[in-house]
Amino acid sequence: MHKDKFVFAQLVAFLDRNKFNYIVRKYDGDKYVKHLTCWNQLLALMFGQLSNRESLRDLIIALEAHNSKCYHLGMGRSVSRSSLARANQDRDYLIFEEYAYHLVNEARKKHVIDIFKLDGSVFTFDSTTIDLCLAVFWWVKFRRTKGGIKVHTLYDLETQIPAFFHIIDAAVHDSKAMKEIPYEPGSYYIFDRAYNNFKMLYRIHQIGAYFVVRAKKNLQYKTIKWKRRLPKNVLSDVTIELTGFYPK
Repeated sequence: MHKDKFVFAQLVAFLDRNKFNYIVRKYDGDKYVKHLTCWNQLLALMFGQLSNRESLRDLIIALEAHNSKCYHLGMGRSVSRSSLARANQDRDYLIFEEYAYHLVNEARKKHVIDIFKLDGSVFTFDSTTIDLCLAVFWWVKFRRTKGGIKVHTLYDLETQIPAFFHIIDAAVHDSKAMKEIPYEPGSYYIFDRAYNNFKMLYRIHQIGAYFVVRAKKNLQYKTIKWKRRLPKNVLSDVTIELTGFYPK
């Protein structure tokens, strides 16, 4: 007879249940709930993610196959597809978003590695497009016969942990998501050329942070000063002034 804790239960033991309960009370997540609580919902979705389930129906079939273990794993005595679908649709997503950022902050504190020898953190920001079926997700039309969303991720290069996520329609330009980033003074932000939004880059400069961004080919500027003695592998170090009407 198996007497040790299941692997899933060992993973759940790392989660701060008291913090989660505080967030649930803050948003009245379990108000009038009798069976499938927010905690049960979280664990069911975690099980689906870790076991690589492809749909809600696939997840419920897997849970039913392990029905005798669900109670000991903290998911409740039974999880039906209708109750889980209703919980996913009706409950406030801010409960799980706030708890996710709490876990991210805890993970970053425990995994600090000073790679770049800089005083502040070093982040990179980019997006990835997730295609969705337009017949089901009609509200997220991307192209004529295609739906999709963009997930923007702020990645902490030193802790190697994502620090911030932002989801928008795939049709929205990448630079529009820059205003959502929680900037930290003294930190460094690395962007691709799609993020040449000079208004937002100037905002980074104003709070005492730094940015690195790839320039577009049609960037309008004039050179002010060259630095002649360069470190190894540095091709050019030039001070420039933007000459475009809006950029300058």
